[in-house]
Amino acid sequence: MTEEREKAAPPRRRLGAPQLAAIVVPALCVAGALLLRSTEPSATPLPPPPSAPTATLRPVAAFSNIADRRQRSVALFREAGRVFQHPRCLNCHPRSDRPTQTGVMRPHLPLVTRGPDGGGTEVLRCITCHQAANVAASGVPGNVRWRLAPPEMAWQGKSLSAICRQLLDPSRAHLRRDALLEHVAQDELVGWAWHPGAQRRPAPGTQAQFGALVAAWLETGAHCPA
Repeated sequence: MTEEREKAAPPRRRLGAPQLAAIVVPALCVAGALLLRSTEPSATPLPPPPSAPTATLRPVAAFSNIADRRQRSVALFREAGRVFQHPRCLNCHPRSDRPTQTGVMRPHLPLVTRGPDGGGTEVLRCITCHQAANVAASGVPGNVRWRLAPPEMAWQGKSLSAICRQLLDPSRAHLRRDALLEHVAQDELVGWAWHPGAQRRPAPGTQAQFGALVAAWLETGAHCPA
């Protein structure tokens, strides 16, 4: 009787790798988003502490009274540096192949690494969770070109002077000066820093103001802080 029952029982369906991935990966995205929400600031806007910089950028005109061209160039870059060194930018310019998250730059959850094109590995691509736009329901940010900056452009843990020199080195920035300006002033992926959604604090100022500061810095000789 036992042998007859075993023969009559339908074969068990086994899930292959694609089916498992279709279940596990979305679950990882949701779990990571929930963990992220628990570590972001409160949904109620809070005033910055007295020592925190304001959320605005000084306009280019505010530096016109600096007569020395080199000093004016450095001052312009220092102001633009408030964006370069903001967590919204540093999270995608990490010191390792793993991105970071939130305003305190915690290691990314779920675990994902840069991959050869900056967009993750075959195991987990960035666009698996990061879709074309921010997803309000889960809090996952998005852009069609979501990826990490090249490892040569790692900014975390580096001084503003070191970041400045990286930007001016085409072998590391992978951009000439005109392309660099277009990138910071017009690229939608860079622009996400001012429209991060969820409970994330945006970068200071606007992308237009940031682009104007970088343009003025380049026009005054692109000098770097000491």
